[in-house]
Amino acid sequence: MAKVSMVQRDLKRTRIVKKYAEKRKELKAIIMNKSISLEERFEAQLQLNKLPRNSSKARQRNRCQVTGRPRGFYRKFKMSRIALRELAAFGMIPGVTKSSW
Repeated sequence: MAKVSMVQRDLKRTRIVKKYAEKRKELKAIIMNKSISLEERFEAQLQLNKLPRNSSKARQRNRCQVTGRPRGFYRKFKMSRIALRELAAFGMIPGVTKSSW
């Protein structure tokens, strides 16, 4: 199990990302638009820099839904390799079987 504080910190980041997603999208569109004057684009860049760092999606970490483990994460199942192996062995994940040849 991961530390509860780390899991909660990541949940907080997820909420902040959702909160500022639209604002960041608008500012990035202004910054990338070459037809807008350089001063307006620079002002948009300054506003983007004033937003909280944790509002960036790149600061989020994929974590296992079962254990909170940050490494060995499978996106398709949203869990770590260890939790996936345990649940698959008990047949609790539909469509997943143990391979043998």
